[in-house]
Amino acid sequence: MSVNVAYKFGKGITPRQFMEGMERNKETFAAGYANFAWIRDEDREFFESLNYRDDVRVLILAADWCGDVVRNVPVVFRVLETAGWKTEVFILEEHQDLMDHFLTMGGRSVPVVIFADTGGYVLGHWGPRPAHVQELMVEFKRENPDREALDYEEKIGAVRQKMAEKYEKGAGVNASVVSELRTLISGM
Repeated sequence: MSVNVAYKFGKGITPRQFMEGMERNKETFAAGYANFAWIRDEDREFFESLNYRDDVRVLILAADWCGDVVRNVPVVFRVLETAGWKTEVFILEEHQDLMDHFLTMGGRSVPVVIFADTGGYVLGHWGPRPAHVQELMVEFKRENPDREALDYEEKIGAVRQKMAEKYEKGAGVNASVVSELRTLISGM
């Protein structure tokens, strides 16, 4: 059964409103946004070529406290600006009904970038982090299923550090997020 998100159209905020309303990590997010640069011209050209498409709506679930949002969403915003696609941001805590359609390993992880047609039917989604970073969390959760274990917080702190290091490998977050979004959109 296909998820329909039309009931959320027009109920989010703009990317600019999200950035201006951030209470946490605002400077780091703004720096990521300001410092975005295309790694490959062919990626920029691909997203520029999408400007003719007015049949896609983008909904982004986010929270300003989330490190993955701070790393990934500035890149997502820049890519979507280049594509010229209508984009709305939904704060996780205020839109858990939407979040519940896009759980990651049973949990509420953000960001989630949702691509829908004008009728609201979901064409695809991306998130909460690039695949090469996500694989660390998948492995961690498989090896540490008990969140109440005495050493859980210590272990998750260590895996988050490894994730931060992995984010920067291979041209960093820009290259991986752009590549994964391009692959997803190419299949829509």
